[in-house]
Amino acid sequence: MKVRVTITIQFCFSLFCLLGLPGSAICQRPTDVGQLSPSVPSATSKAFHEDWSTPVLDRSTFSTDLPALAETDDVPKTGFIRQRYAVNWRPQDLFDLYVIRPRGVAKPPVILTLYSFPDDTDNFKNNAWCEEAVSRGYAVVGFVSAVTGHRARFRLAKEWFLSEMKESLASTAHDVQLILDYLARRGDLDMKHVGMFGVGSGGTVAILASAVDARLVAVDLLGPWGDWPTWMAESKIIKEDERQAFLKKEFLEGVAPLDPVVWLPKSQAKALRLQDVRHNVSIPDGAQEKMEAAAPEFAVVNEYGNGRAFLTMQPGFAALDWIKDQLKERKALKRVTVEKSERIHFYPAIEKPTEAKWPNAGVASTNN
Repeated sequence: MKVRVTITIQFCFSLFCLLGLPGSAICQRPTDVGQLSPSVPSATSKAFHEDWSTPVLDRSTFSTDLPALAETDDVPKTGFIRQRYAVNWRPQDLFDLYVIRPRGVAKPPVILTLYSFPDDTDNFKNNAWCEEAVSRGYAVVGFVSAVTGHRARFRLAKEWFLSEMKESLASTAHDVQLILDYLARRGDLDMKHVGMFGVGSGGTVAILASAVDARLVAVDLLGPWGDWPTWMAESKIIKEDERQAFLKKEFLEGVAPLDPVVWLPKSQAKALRLQDVRHNVSIPDGAQEKMEAAAPEFAVVNEYGNGRAFLTMQPGFAALDWIKDQLKERKALKRVTVEKSERIHFYPAIEKPTEAKWPNAGVASTNN
């Protein structure tokens, strides 16, 4: 129970920006980007080229350096072994990649985990989080998006995830594919059973990567950002005194090729779940509706009336359970198209009780 309480707190903290609940003041551009990985050779800029107009990887050229092992944590009496690698595929973009394996499991299935801007790597350093993440015999691979956290260390103060959105989204979608290439070369993981869990902007990246890489056989999306015209006009991630810059024609035209509304129907996953939380500061309801309408016919769509409804039905310690279920028993996943009424679910809003600490627990009814 103690582990689960810790993980719920950690997970809820990561979701404050997504849900717009108490604590959402952390949704700021990071000023302290943390510690950089140990020094490794710099990527060669001479051969480097990256096309930020598409998630497709073969239009870009990267350094061929393999991630360098920077640190191994073999914590006694835990069920996991955590390794941190220094990745250096681009000039001035050295970042950390965490590979967290379950102890004593040969070639476990893999779950890539990508949280939303502005989250850094805190979850992957948390022993309780790692313990729960690898439970049932799954390896978890974690990293952060481009121009985020420690990956913004060498950027100008005015540059942040949204100001450099084409780069942020395209580069991170490319990272997913490059990470999969690296994991396949390791030989100690089951690369036929790979899933990805993406939150917020991380969900957007998961959609882009899933559309161009069939190795992601199961994809779980929690509040992915998308429908850029609506999102830019209404999301509270953008400060009001800065919004006009993101509504300019040239900016919207630049990010239009990376709108997940376009890419979501093209997902090559065999199993896909989309979870949206209404009335939150990060993703306008109208954009959520547009994303849900774009979901492929085999996708499970869960709509929650508010953040409390979500946390009641989907506690933090169970965040990876759905994707684990899709990959369980290492079965060959096949797409199954079911009736709309069976795959789309609505969970009504749960109001805050007069005397209770948030988040409240209760029973939410469902309408299919």
